Amino acid sequence: MVGAGVLSLPYAMSELGWGPGVTILVLSWIITLYTLWQMVEMHEMVPGRRFDRYHELGQYAFGEKLGLYIVVPQQLVVEVGVNIVYMVTGGKSLKKFHDTVCSDCKKIKLTFFIMIFASVHFVLSHLPNFNAISGVSLAAAVMSLSYSTIAWAASVNKGVVENVEYGYKAHSKAGTVFGFFNALGDVAFAYAGHNVVLEIQATIPSTPEKPSKGPMWRGVIVAYIIVALCYFPVALIGYWMFGNSVDDNILITLEKPKWLIAMANMFVVVHVIGSYQIYAMPVFDMIETVLVKKLNFKPSRILRFVVRNIYVAFTMFVAITFPFFGGLLGFFGGFAFAPTTYFLPCIMWLAIYKPKRFGWSWWANWICIVLGLCLMILSPIGGLRTIILQAKTYEFYS
Repeated sequence: MVGAGVLSLPYAMSELGWGPGVTILVLSWIITLYTLWQMVEMHEMVPGRRFDRYHELGQYAFGEKLGLYIVVPQQLVVEVGVNIVYMVTGGKSLKKFHDTVCSDCKKIKLTFFIMIFASVHFVLSHLPNFNAISGVSLAAAVMSLSYSTIAWAASVNKGVVENVEYGYKAHSKAGTVFGFFNALGDVAFAYAGHNVVLEIQATIPSTPEKPSKGPMWRGVIVAYIIVALCYFPVALIGYWMFGNSVDDNILITLEKPKWLIAMANMFVVVHVIGSYQIYAMPVFDMIETVLVKKLNFKPSRILRFVVRNIYVAFTMFVAITFPFFGGLLGFFGGFAFAPTTYFLPCIMWLAIYKPKRFGWSWWANWICIVLGLCLMILSPIGGLRTIILQAKTYEFYS
């Protein structure tokens, strides 16, 4: 659950301001916990059947064809988007590690660090399933806790910077508004585990006496407590110490102590290696299923080898071309994460369970839908503007 998006939260706070920032962080935590509970509940709502994929749940709620058209494109954009962002994150963290450990060494292009990060995935992508990457996932979970703690602890250690400013970063009204929109996407990106939750729940044994939703919900509660312990200190302390001078990745802002910042960046690398695989697995599954069932390819190791290597190469190429961490977070956070995380589970819940009109459940779902739609419409606008502004001064493949 704790993704690399946590590193952008102090920057998001600088675009949102104290009041709106804290409100949006807390609201997002509550809404996404509620929608995650809905998905866990809906996994086995039909006796004797399990919805092991997001699109299967969509098909049950909206119909065979419409469910596919609604869910699959959004899920693909989310998973591919996360993989691209994690390529950028991994490459930037490797570069920061290199520059921190060896400050006198010759500077190496970010492009090469992204390629180094991608090389790991050309190997790991051939692992067969989620269970095979459980060790990588465990390492990723430990790393995310570690670098989140280092991010806020090192900020406290540094103290409030001189002449700190908490006003909005932009100097124009338009810049402030678009920055606000982009920050909404940054927050949405941070709360993004819904797209693989059904696939994860599918790995848990289930019987009528002991359904999988019991242990899964306990896992979700633990995950969300950890999310709160990671996200809120990083966001609030990071912004408090650096104000609006904070970078879109707080570990890039922090410089000392050198050994600790280098270690934190290495933790980020290990974490996004595991997270990349968790989001890539459903994409591999989808592509290989289409090739075998629709296009009549013969299932083989060669097919898997080619498909997975092409996919890793594609995400690497896009990351090298557009390595804009903050802008990508804002764009993908709103465009894809808002629907699948904030309001699609609510629409499914209304379609399947049909709660009483104007009852508690009805109101809760409609509030989530309205807020999620606002997020989906506004934040990609801010994210796209941020990417365009950064691209103006960026030398491609530098």
